[in-house]
Amino acid sequence: MNVSIEISMYPLHQNFIAPISAFIKRLNQHPAIEVHTNHMSTHIYGKYDTVMPILQKEMKDSFLDNENTVMVVKFIGRDVREI
Repeated sequence: MNVSIEISMYPLHQNFIAPISAFIKRLNQHPAIEVHTNHMSTHIYGKYDTVMPILQKEMKDSFLDNENTVMVVKFIGRDVREI
């Protein structure tokens, strides 16, 4: 099953760009998923069983680095690019 995920990350401190950039950079290091970024959010596409462990790890690392971070995540149970 394919999945589409939209993530918006909000580090709650003045230096908010660095943690967002680091999160996106780490996501892009995983060739098994496709990552697209715009000004408001990051979109991830791939197989559910592949994407979820990657997302779990990278979100956890972000929270460990910046505990005052909010992430808003939307999951869609298909590849929305095929609609």
